[in-house]
Amino acid sequence: MSLGTNLIEAYRAEGIRRVKVVFTDVDGVMRGKYLSLEKFASVAEGVSGFCDCVLGWDVNDQLYDNASFTGWHTAFPDALYRLDLLTERRLHEEGGIPLFLAEFVEGGESHPICPRSRLKSVLSRAEGLGFAARMAFEYEFFIFKETSESAAGKGYQNLVPLTPGNFGYSALRTFALSDLFNEFMDYCEDHGVALEGVHCETGPGVWEAAIAVDSALEAADKAALFKTLTKAFFQKRGMIATFMAKWSMDYPGQSGHVHQSLQSSSSGASVFFEPNDPLGMSSVMKSYVAGVQAYLPDVLAAVAPTINSYSRLVKGAWAPTASTWGVENRTCALRVIRGSAQSQRMEFRVGSADANPYLTAAATLGAGLLGIEQQLSLAAPIEGNAYDLQDALDPKDQFSTNLLDATRLFETSNAVEDIFGAAFQAHFSSSRYWEVKEYERHLNDWQLSRYFEII
Repeated sequence: MSLGTNLIEAYRAEGIRRVKVVFTDVDGVMRGKYLSLEKFASVAEGVSGFCDCVLGWDVNDQLYDNASFTGWHTAFPDALYRLDLLTERRLHEEGGIPLFLAEFVEGGESHPICPRSRLKSVLSRAEGLGFAARMAFEYEFFIFKETSESAAGKGYQNLVPLTPGNFGYSALRTFALSDLFNEFMDYCEDHGVALEGVHCETGPGVWEAAIAVDSALEAADKAALFKTLTKAFFQKRGMIATFMAKWSMDYPGQSGHVHQSLQSSSSGASVFFEPNDPLGMSSVMKSYVAGVQAYLPDVLAAVAPTINSYSRLVKGAWAPTASTWGVENRTCALRVIRGSAQSQRMEFRVGSADANPYLTAAATLGAGLLGIEQQLSLAAPIEGNAYDLQDALDPKDQFSTNLLDATRLFETSNAVEDIFGAAFQAHFSSSRYWEVKEYERHLNDWQLSRYFEII
């Protein structure tokens, strides 16, 4: 008996009447719908469809006017999806109904645009080289004593934070808000997204959560779910959380760091650790880090995908501004963490909280694999403050300072095509050009206050 048949019979016996199906779009926004149990039974081991506009509109449901993959010219056929039945979770605040992750397929094969499919393609490449990847995502997010309606009514200005002041790693906050902290950690664990830790970061009402390490695909699944589950958790309790890269210039930005390592797919042993190396780095790890460092400027648009992302990537703001690496150096883009065979790893510190976790995982892993395949040599690590040394680096290691420049590099990069495929490269570039155009045709408060009367 198949897994799908077993699930359906179990649900009927339990009295389950519906399931929830979700997927993550190009921007990392989780979308989906409820299916009746009868509909689920008909698609559990087959395919069904969403209008393919879900892969061709922005975060405001506006259709890209510059993309060839989908648009008015295609008449919006269904984009076929299949369910990953191994991703089942029970929604404890919805009577225990099941939740499944979906991914798009084309011709029964991997989809050229679907972010989850793109990551799976990179993971297949790793498997072909004899590697399995493990990752762990960390997210910072601000919490406010606001609802969606009150925040919008205030124009997202003068919001009341959950707690006042700067109080990183505050024990007082965890004691005073112990019910909320514990309820949140239980909520995440109950939905299959166990957290290794949660603490207050520097800034009013900002928390940081570290998701437990897992295989790369499961880690990205958990990261995508975590962001949506977190928003839902706080909104159900009369609050609102944001994962914007930078919601206020008065406080540090919000990161989406990723710890990552490679193992032998046959033995499960670390291929990053070398006990006889002074830094514990194997030749594989050195080439991997060299690959990420070399191609990080090319893939930057995928890991810093919004206009707002670049407000975070400024010197001295706890975010890297160039493609650098160092040992236990938090001013660098890539932080090598010395450890044992179980803990030797690289922390990717560039990604912001607004990035799509599937694309972040695919971009970094893909770049690292290129480094291994090309046997790239690793330059000496940065020692001390990377911001002070940045201007002396090779121009190719400097990050683009805005989404437009990052997209131009992404669009023309051979490495990006190699990692993501030509179809995704073209479509994602079009989506980022659209994002820039949408920004440029709107006024902001800074322009009005600076120019309205004086100019």
